[in-house]
Amino acid sequence: MKISTGEITTHVQRLPATGRDDALGEPPVVVFVHGLLTDSLASYYFTLGPAFAAEGIDVIMYDLRGHGRSDRPKSGYQLERFVGDLAGLLDALGERRRVHVVGNSFGGTIAAAAAAWHPDRVATVSMIESEPPVEEWTRHMADGLADAKDQLRHEEVIGWIKDNHGAHTARLSRGASRILQTTTLAEDVPSGRVISDDLSAIGCPLLAIFGDESGLSAQVPSLEAKLDRCRTVVLPDQGHSVLVERTDDTRDILLEWVREHELTEAVR
Repeated sequence: MKISTGEITTHVQRLPATGRDDALGEPPVVVFVHGLLTDSLASYYFTLGPAFAAEGIDVIMYDLRGHGRSDRPKSGYQLERFVGDLAGLLDALGERRRVHVVGNSFGGTIAAAAAAWHPDRVATVSMIESEPPVEEWTRHMADGLADAKDQLRHEEVIGWIKDNHGAHTARLSRGASRILQTTTLAEDVPSGRVISDDLSAIGCPLLAIFGDESGLSAQVPSLEAKLDRCRTVVLPDQGHSVLVERTDDTRDILLEWVREHELTEAVR
């Protein structure tokens, strides 16, 4: 369904908890936030979403602004806009439980920012191959998005992607190029609001999952030093595509995390 989340209309899918004993009270809520440009809520629909619902957890999945079936405004892609959409979505759904926010790649950055700026709404954060929204993150995003905007507009680049990574990845890359060429996303994302480098704004428990072959796993010592309630998991022989390539491992780690914090963190 599509609902108004403030300045845009957002496409959302809910999967209600099944098989839960009523004596346990209200189920926990997990909100899944997908990544940037080549992603949509479908990545969770075909991986984690149904499994979580079957474990007695209410599931919310949605398309980010500019992605999937949500509205694609020409501008307004600063991080605080994405976080505002998430808060607006919870309001529109009438959701008053504190939610466990799971984010993949850029979705994890949104999750961490939501915890910092809306601590009363977020029970825990889980980042899958993500970075928290600190100043250094903006520099990474500025460089990466500028390069993608320039490279993906060339047909020979799309052809190389098709030859080396398949037709599906090439189609996703064409879609990413359309977003980058028709909106100010590449310029907006790195220009948005950030949190302090000490991560003190994140007060809830945080789980971070990385692949050991990804450069993002270098954050582990820093995250563990700066956050008292932090757990990191590094999966061996794995790059950035943790969600797709290690779905079962990711599911089990996240389910254990949510169960552990269900009673202590989810109720206001």
